[in-house]
Amino acid sequence: MAGLTVSPTQRKKVIKVLFISLLLDLISFTFILPLFPKLLEFYRDHEASQSHASPTILSQILAGLNTYKNSFAKPINDRYDIVLLGGAMGSLFSFLQAIASPIIGTLSDRYGRRTALLWSMTGNILSVALWVAATDFRTFLASRVVGGLSEGNVQLAIAIATDISDEQQRGSTMALVGVCFSIAFTFGPALGAWLSTITSFASNPFASAAAFSLLLIVTETIYLYFCLPETHVAAAPAQNGAANGSTNGSANGHANGHAKTEEKKKVVRTNSHTLLNATHFFFILFFSGMEFSLPFMTYDLFSYGSKESGKLLGFVGLVASLLQGSVVRRMHPLRVVQMGVVSCLAAFLILARVDTQRGLYAAAALLAVTSATVVTGLQTLSSFEASADERGNKLGNHRSFGQIGRSLGPLIFCSLYWWAGRETAYAAGAAGIVGVCALVFGGLKVPPGTEKVRKEKAK
Repeated sequence: MAGLTVSPTQRKKVIKVLFISLLLDLISFTFILPLFPKLLEFYRDHEASQSHASPTILSQILAGLNTYKNSFAKPINDRYDIVLLGGAMGSLFSFLQAIASPIIGTLSDRYGRRTALLWSMTGNILSVALWVAATDFRTFLASRVVGGLSEGNVQLAIAIATDISDEQQRGSTMALVGVCFSIAFTFGPALGAWLSTITSFASNPFASAAAFSLLLIVTETIYLYFCLPETHVAAAPAQNGAANGSTNGSANGHANGHAKTEEKKKVVRTNSHTLLNATHFFFILFFSGMEFSLPFMTYDLFSYGSKESGKLLGFVGLVASLLQGSVVRRMHPLRVVQMGVVSCLAAFLILARVDTQRGLYAAAALLAVTSATVVTGLQTLSSFEASADERGNKLGNHRSFGQIGRSLGPLIFCSLYWWAGRETAYAAGAAGIVGVCALVFGGLKVPPGTEKVRKEKAK
């Protein structure tokens, strides 16, 4: 299962473009995360100040969430109404991504990574533009729906990274994608929170943050249009050779020549996509539930507000980025996944019993290890099992399973949290991760020819 052959210089240029564009994209994406509570409060209060002849979309959603909340024997503080609404919005976004990811991946196989990515960016621009103009909840909801259906940047970046990397390079290249995530989630939310203090329009007090996010997305799109060559072999010969310059033509030539050889070779699968997708789904199902429950737990135990929660998440992001830039990219992807799921299990067990902030930060360090490893490693393993002409589809399906888990995890886990209490919820989560460990250690294997990880400098 040979990888694509591109020159070291060209590979370095493509990775540079991916790294810069992903940073712009993910920083823009994370702007909104710390703003959700105040943003949703604004729309709720805005609607409350107006008279409506019939129930609005927001009032209907809030009524449904309150029915859900009031079904628990344990009272749920009203301060969580907005948190639950934010969770519902997050679940909707993940569900839409689960639908769109396989389609975007298949289109990239047919028409090229660059073409699919630029169309995805067009949808992202429309999504953020709607946020800029969102003076009511209906428009804001439309922006999230458009964003969920068009967000394909991460999966396409992974497909491109796979196109230009052989089996030995692939783990370290994928780790760079993880580094982008960690850097963005460390600094993006803080920048978004600061921008939200700048009020340019009273009808939309978050327009400044939205406008800066739009600027980043537009800049990223222009940068990709002029600097990213086509890396997918099926589309390479017909893709903008003159428009993108001789550098792009060179990349296309390298990719096309080697890929014809690759496509002729039969892919012998070591790990079935069914097993990899199932592992991804169950891991994200439990992990995302734990992530979403953390603000509830830290508030109940330590009276954490947004500032303290921000510090905790910043700590997780910083540790994860350090790990991805050093340790993770030098290990085989399967060993990376194994390390991550064991760390996740330990974090669940600590969180079930934690009663000090020192214990909380110990669990957060373990969560940072998990964040830096599992998803990146599984994506790399999935890429090993896909030939060039199906890579976008297979990676899209893999991401889709994770997004389904992310849409269900918070609802299931938090329901258990309120029904049975913290200790039971996290013990059940630990039991679920034990099952994931069984899949990882008992089912997944090292694909032949990938045993050696190339210890090269970041490109």
